Amino acid sequence: MDSRSDMLENLYRELNRRAYVHPDPLEFLYRYDDPADREVVALLASSLAFGQVEQILHSVEAVLDRLGPNPAKFLVGTSPGQITRRLRGFKYRFVRSENVAALLIALRRIIKKLGSIEVGFARGIRPGDQAAAPAAMAFLGLLIDTSGNKCGYLLPSPTGSSACKRLMLMLRWLVRADAVDPGGWSCIDPAWLVVPLDTHMHRLGLAMGLTGRKSADMQTALEITTGFRQLAPADPAKYDFALTRLGIRKDMNAEKFLANWTAATNG
Repeated sequence: MDSRSDMLENLYRELNRRAYVHPDPLEFLYRYDDPADREVVALLASSLAFGQVEQILHSVEAVLDRLGPNPAKFLVGTSPGQITRRLRGFKYRFVRSENVAALLIALRRIIKKLGSIEVGFARGIRPGDQAAAPAAMAFLGLLIDTSGNKCGYLLPSPTGSSACKRLMLMLRWLVRADAVDPGGWSCIDPAWLVVPLDTHMHRLGLAMGLTGRKSADMQTALEITTGFRQLAPADPAKYDFALTRLGIRKDMNAEKFLANWTAATNG
């Protein structure tokens, strides 16, 4: 086995634990056993996952408080006008209450029409697809169209070169199932996932030689994913959580890991 695979597996066993999740918006998904609730919360929490993490957690909590203990049931049983009124007063950086209301009303329409958000995503899967990106772009288009393009900064542009980090993060949470990612979706295989490309993963990807690209765009995300797929073809996003702990937590020794990685790569 490639010694780099051993390194990643050791890191996964050491750090891929719920004890290391906080602070992370992923922790909100653990409250919900019903996949219908979990997918609503996953999309909401990932869409708000920008900025300082403590502010992210505060903003997600503020919305969930308004939705009650069963978010999916709340959406289906509540009128668009009531949802809009319930969100009044919410604000997070570039996001206003009307943006969150538009997203939730779009989810309401998708759930009422198709039965679940997962079915809405699955409709974008084309015969022969073996990667999540095309279906993710189709799903993004569905959300934008269904919301009347009123979600603002909550959703990336489907026409640009964005890595769509927040959407790929949601997919990791819902498609993978292990000690950290709770899963719930079966419409795509974990092998299709694209690594969510944030600042920490981009820096690691460069340091690990998985990409030479300076732009944190979709092409870079795909290059880094290809590097991980060579080592873990069935689950290229498997090591995302453990690796990003190295960039986020001050008590993790990223320098030692990267030095060993470089030695293994050059050896």
